Amino acid sequence: MKTVQALAPFLLAWWQVGVASDLHPSSLGRPLAVTEEMLVAAMQTQTGYDVTATTNVARFEGNVLLLLARQAQARNPQGSPLLIKHDDWFRAFLRVTHLSPQQAPLFSRLAFEHRQQMLVDYRAGGVVKAVTRGPTPKLAVNVLVSWPQEPGSPQAYSFEDTLSTPHLRVTNHRVITYRLLEYDDMLVYDEVSGLTGRPTTGLLGLLFKLVGDSRAIQSRLSISADGLQVNRTRVKKGGFRIEATVTIQPDGRAHKGLPQNRPDLRALERRLKRPIAVRYHPFPPLEQK
Repeated sequence: MKTVQALAPFLLAWWQVGVASDLHPSSLGRPLAVTEEMLVAAMQTQTGYDVTATTNVARFEGNVLLLLARQAQARNPQGSPLLIKHDDWFRAFLRVTHLSPQQAPLFSRLAFEHRQQMLVDYRAGGVVKAVTRGPTPKLAVNVLVSWPQEPGSPQAYSFEDTLSTPHLRVTNHRVITYRLLEYDDMLVYDEVSGLTGRPTTGLLGLLFKLVGDSRAIQSRLSISADGLQVNRTRVKKGGFRIEATVTIQPDGRAHKGLPQNRPDLRALERRLKRPIAVRYHPFPPLEQK
């Protein structure tokens, strides 16, 4: 059980989101493609931290997706889902980071090579059914991440993050789904499916060779006044659900727990720990094109 607890803070920091071009929600209308220029504009709003660090992916992509969803909802609260194609996202990311394709971080290159794409359902009232405890989110979206199901196509891919302590091996399965919630003081990834991982260094790495991967199911993150990310993540291993906290520096270095003499970060952690209970509408039905 302690091994799972030590893994918990790190899993949700390695998300490479994108959406499946071979899948679409049959009841929501034809998806609306997000252009490369729209992606560049949204990505350029993210400053003050290293967007190429794997441990900052959840922060970066969550904020980009929510901005695009807010803009789309302002145009039409019941509009069709947003489709973000793998090549548009990759080109926009390269433009914003001023990197060549060969210089792009591994998580970004793998998503591009596997043709991961993203479908974002932002309909007002179409995601959250009821809030039974805690505040109501300002915005809620459904996110589907996938690559096409084709003969010989892989069912998952993995990569290792070396900025975390311990190092972590993260696995993206072919289909990932989650709910993304925006509050005044935090972002929440909830009902996560399709993302697993485990530590690969130190004693924990040896132990997880025996017990296998844990599954990320929820992550909450908040940002301090000086740009530190406090991430409270929940993972599931067997019958256990374990939560723990990780602090992520703007440059992407991540460590379990909070630094000493930082009462402001402890206040953030208390807010991340507050009880929240949300009931969702069923995830939109999907069908092959």
